[in-house]
Amino acid sequence: MLFDRLISLFSIDMGIDLGTCNTLVCVRGQGIVLNEPSVVAVRRGTNKVLNNGTAVGLAAKEMLGKTPGSISAIRPLKDGVISDFEITEAMLSYFIRKVCGKSRFFAPRVVIGIPSGITAVEKRAVLDSAERAGARMVYLLEEPLAAGIGAGLPFDGPQGSMVVDIGGGTTEVAILSLGDIAACESIRVAGDDFDEAIMKHVREKHDIVIGEQTAERIKLQVGSAFPLTQELAMEVRGRHLPSGMPRRCTVTSPEIREALGAPLDQIVAATKRTLEAAEPELAADLVNSGIMLAGGGALLRGIDQLLSDRTGLPVQIADDPLTSVARGTARYIENLEMLGGTLETEAEEG
Repeated sequence: MLFDRLISLFSIDMGIDLGTCNTLVCVRGQGIVLNEPSVVAVRRGTNKVLNNGTAVGLAAKEMLGKTPGSISAIRPLKDGVISDFEITEAMLSYFIRKVCGKSRFFAPRVVIGIPSGITAVEKRAVLDSAERAGARMVYLLEEPLAAGIGAGLPFDGPQGSMVVDIGGGTTEVAILSLGDIAACESIRVAGDDFDEAIMKHVREKHDIVIGEQTAERIKLQVGSAFPLTQELAMEVRGRHLPSGMPRRCTVTSPEIREALGAPLDQIVAATKRTLEAAEPELAADLVNSGIMLAGGGALLRGIDQLLSDRTGLPVQIADDPLTSVARGTARYIENLEMLGGTLETEAEEG
């Protein structure tokens, strides 16, 4: 342990939010140093990363939906877990090299945020991918705990607090107390499902097929979970189904809100089930402390109003909710000796 502490003085230890849509890296003492899409471009049939292993992140996302037959732009994580082990390893290796640089002498210790509901096999895949990508030691931290810490919720006291972390592949709902999770639920409904609901709506109502990136733009520009004081509209372009020709149409915030109704209802239901599972004293704490929203889904207009309306509790959005999990993992790596009791490590899993 003493030797490991000495090495850590010279290594670039980091916390990683390994997300379905984006991967964020937070370095001890530096904050967020990397925020790139979880996308890798490979030569089809070979899993060989293009451009000498650098077609990762932003460079690869620009290729989504636009690649020729010989190239595939792959998102190697689905619903918050690894769906392609080899590509995930290549992606992590690229991000770790990018953060550490070529001159690193000691491999980093890494804390990775994981969904609370994943299986032992899925945890093993994360551990193996990170270790093979160049980490000296790998620790796993449940995402709702990381999100709560990153959002500044009380961590080690008896005061109950609640976080709803809406990511790309999963939504993590948890009640925290005494440095751990008292009650939680993880559902595989999140930002990706918002995009799919929008794509389906535009196809069925306007007879126009759009891609993932267009659906994401619609979500950001006119999407909402609660009626707006001033409703919004935007022009959308895609492929017209009947004719096969490029066409445009206009979508409005009320119709997109209706399209998002089903996934939003599932998130609200998971939140209610977690509240119902809380001990009475923790539930009493939440009357005042309410719910903290984190993750990219927290940026959907009116989602705080929707949750407050459905639960009767005060709801607030974390400062910079997109980085809450990454900042939480970084705080853990900074205080690993003191807080490490709730972590799972590579050694424990092995």
